Amino acid sequence: MPRVARVAPKEYIYHILTRGNNRKNVFKEEADYRKYIDIILRYKEKFLFKLYHYVLMTNHVHLVVETTAHGGDLAQIMKCINLSYAQHYKNKYRHYGHFWQDRYRSIIISKDTYLLACGSYVELNPVRAKIVEDPKDYQWSSYTIYAYGKKKALVDEHPIYEGLGKSEQERKRTYREFVKGMLKEKKAQKGEMDRRLIYAGEDFEEEICKRFQMEAMIKHRGRPKKDKEDRNDANKKSRPF
Repeated sequence: MPRVARVAPKEYIYHILTRGNNRKNVFKEEADYRKYIDIILRYKEKFLFKLYHYVLMTNHVHLVVETTAHGGDLAQIMKCINLSYAQHYKNKYRHYGHFWQDRYRSIIISKDTYLLACGSYVELNPVRAKIVEDPKDYQWSSYTIYAYGKKKALVDEHPIYEGLGKSEQERKRTYREFVKGMLKEKKAQKGEMDRRLIYAGEDFEEEICKRFQMEAMIKHRGRPKKDKEDRNDANKKSRPF
């Protein structure tokens, strides 16, 4: 995948993906997951960012964060989190060499139903990986906070979730149904999210592209593919008569 310029203005929401080098495991035991969570809590206090959704997988991490005007920028936040955890892992397991695979990936998310969709994509990772059949059975994610009301200091409930119902019970039920609906679309969703730099509606996407002179999708390398009509014409020309 081609390397793209980093666009990370403050006061936006980002879906962050960071992987272990060569996709090797970054968590070996429960204490490692807890250490990573402690590190996030420490830097939330320092950099004043909000964490809306997360999942900690064996060899990678997804975070949905919003940076604030008076807090740190995304590069500072992720550098501190990733460096602190890498130092923990290297000291504990006598690990040498690169720990994280390249730099983290970041996608700009609009603060509307796309944020809910991105959150469900993150929380459905253990289901896609066939670790669990139901996201409520995976311990290291934000799913049960929204779906079942299990409060954690780590997560900030976003205003889009608040709009899902008038009561907490209604919001939890609506969120569970929303995620269930997203589960049916998980294969198409995975392919799209892998290439996106912006995940939003057309108006927001166009605004961001113009403002920061960026593309909404990562372009494939190599020659552009011909469309079906062009390929048919080419095939006709190459056929012997």
